[in-house]
Amino acid sequence: MPQGGPALAGVRVLEVGHGLASPYSGMQLADMGARVIKVENPAGGDMIRLTGPFVEGESANYMRVNRNKHSLAMNLKAPEGKAILRRLVADADIMLENFRPGTMADLGLDYPSLAHLNRRLIYVAASGWGQDGRRAALAGVDLMAQAMSGLMSIAGEPGRPPVAIGIPVCDLVTALYGTIAALAALHERAQSGLGQYIDVCLLETGVALSVLEAGTYFTTGEIPRPKGSAHQTNAPYQAVRAADGWFTIGATSNPTWSAFCDAMGLQHLERDTRFATNDLRRQNREELIGLIEEVTATAERRHWIEVLEEAGVPCAPIRDYGQVFNDPELNARGFFVDLPHSSAGAVRQAASPMRFSRSQTQLNWSGPRLGEHSLLILEELGYTESERRRLVADGVVVVP
Repeated sequence: MPQGGPALAGVRVLEVGHGLASPYSGMQLADMGARVIKVENPAGGDMIRLTGPFVEGESANYMRVNRNKHSLAMNLKAPEGKAILRRLVADADIMLENFRPGTMADLGLDYPSLAHLNRRLIYVAASGWGQDGRRAALAGVDLMAQAMSGLMSIAGEPGRPPVAIGIPVCDLVTALYGTIAALAALHERAQSGLGQYIDVCLLETGVALSVLEAGTYFTTGEIPRPKGSAHQTNAPYQAVRAADGWFTIGATSNPTWSAFCDAMGLQHLERDTRFATNDLRRQNREELIGLIEEVTATAERRHWIEVLEEAGVPCAPIRDYGQVFNDPELNARGFFVDLPHSSAGAVRQAASPMRFSRSQTQLNWSGPRLGEHSLLILEELGYTESERRRLVADGVVVVP
């Protein structure tokens, strides 16, 4: 077990975000030990609080995406709300927000305004289309970014209607790029003493994922198209049919291709000139998979997986989430944890996939109730008890 403390202990983060892009970034930083204060709209809070399912009136999604955070429910349009945020900014290391470009400037809380208070502030602004350009002012969410980035053009089966990738991948990857950039800026600040502004957007992070498609298009001019589960450049590397369903194989290197043919009794394919190289196997994928499935369709998935694992060939069954969330190996590695919530009880969730040899990840509590820490934060900022009561009475700050 790691013996050190969390890697980001002592780092202070302000999250003025909603949905997934900034909140998921805040979750990563909180998991690594940063103290994350989540500033929420007092009229309902983060919009993900409205998404079901619900436990004791609390959103299951919110409780997982916002674990380890403190909730301050505060009206940023009120002058006193702005004043509270500015006090928080004075000691903050990182600020995260994912409002439409121009929103924070209209509030007087954009990076130039806040950098005057704290020149060490690292400000990460996530948006749909970027902070400038013709599209900047347009609404932008994950599905639109998947469409515009090209990701939907390669998802699904050839000749079928377009489909989205099954998770909000542009939201999540924008969050991860924002986290990486914030950590890089922290490192740079250690030398320069200065913070900086970071612009990440769903469109560009979606396009950035298309490294193999870019290799194809910029080299050959060919426009990538949907291939189902097949890989862009390798074969056989996809789902194949067994007698009782589907499983995946990945015999792409020369050694694994040879081992695959031997294990499956398909040695004649290794001698077939149509399949002599990986690129030829890719070009002749339909014929190749047809020949492979003539064999795999004769037995159940478990049989073929045992055969291929014994031969050292990459393979795996296609599982649903009921199987994933009850996986004995993941449970044995402690990947699923129960984190407390003040009203919903224990909330089971996936832990951080980051495993450090010395540093610990921080998994303390589930996403809090709206404004659960408002009074605590105000007290830490030096507001007296009477001032705190007045701010609540005036509706500037909300408590549960």
